[in-house]
Amino acid sequence: MGPLNGYTVLELAGIGPAPMGGMILADMGAEVIRIDRAGTVGGGQMKDVSNRGKKSVALNLKDPAGVETLLRMVENADVIIDPMRPGVCEKLGIGPDVCLERNPKIIFARMTGWGQDGPLAQAAGHDINYISITGALYAMGRKGEKPVPPLNLVGDMGGGGMLMVNGILAALLETANSGKGQVIDAAMVDGAAQLMWMFHGFEAMGMWDASQRESNLLDGGAFFYDTYECADGEYISIGSIEPQFYALLKEKAGLSDEDFAEQNNPALWPQQKEKIAAVFRQKTQAQWCELMEGTDVCFAPVLNLVDAPAHPANVARQTYIEVDGVTQPAPAPRFSRTPSAVRNAGSIPGEDTRAVLLEMGFARQELDALSEGGAIASGDKND
Repeated sequence: MGPLNGYTVLELAGIGPAPMGGMILADMGAEVIRIDRAGTVGGGQMKDVSNRGKKSVALNLKDPAGVETLLRMVENADVIIDPMRPGVCEKLGIGPDVCLERNPKIIFARMTGWGQDGPLAQAAGHDINYISITGALYAMGRKGEKPVPPLNLVGDMGGGGMLMVNGILAALLETANSGKGQVIDAAMVDGAAQLMWMFHGFEAMGMWDASQRESNLLDGGAFFYDTYECADGEYISIGSIEPQFYALLKEKAGLSDEDFAEQNNPALWPQQKEKIAAVFRQKTQAQWCELMEGTDVCFAPVLNLVDAPAHPANVARQTYIEVDGVTQPAPAPRFSRTPSAVRNAGSIPGEDTRAVLLEMGFARQELDALSEGGAIASGDKND
């Protein structure tokens, strides 16, 4: 029973940050009902981690009866997640004004890349585009080389899904006091910009050269904050920023005072990086782990996502779990009294249509008529 037990979330099916947000809410105990398209019923169970803990209702939102079915569900929900381009829900007849009229307490969370307004609102885009105009992508990569996409972690997930969840939780707290719902405009470009807050401060203080890559404290420019290849071709990461941690790095790695006495002189960083790289190539990753892991050097081996779940620290904390044969991150953060949990691997499209609608007060005869008319579709599981 997670902290959101008792809340109901309707998630219009989408990709990326919106399903991620729904997954987090489901992990925290909310009943998350994914609204799939009626035409997707009959498809097999995909190994999509974001589906975990969710139910699925399949509706034809191009049918007025399907739209009315959704609006009746809105009356029984606390949150609706809209992953579509601005204006699409309005065209379908399920926009925020309509939903708030049916349920004045509903939280209508809109997840887009460019936001609900502005010159780019109607343009297509992906994570790489959203982080491009915030300065985030420009800052990532090696000196003299092109920017490197940081997977889709900064725009879609951190700047999108996490931002939306943050907004939903804040809105639910406010609604508990006011009794009124509201619309959340969660834009990945806004979230990515927020994630860059510290570097704006650094630049203002003269501590960051925004025109350069691999030239600053945290972008790989500093020799004591970077990754290094080992004798076996594997990599380690070092983050020995503070003086006491740097002193321990020097001790553990056997760095000479002649070359490494001065830590914070950027003019020396390139040659210091070459010399420390040569040191790290003298031992394997496992040997460096034995020497440094668990110390205050600020050290960790660089693991791929297949090897990461087997790391002893991750095993001890049960950072990863297996659901339906798929290894995946466990719910986070951790609650002492109302722990989050993954209840199941998730439903295939339409698997819960009839069961969910019956729970929401629809009569069986209504469901039969809606099914015959094509407004709803259900899988084989439910009567």
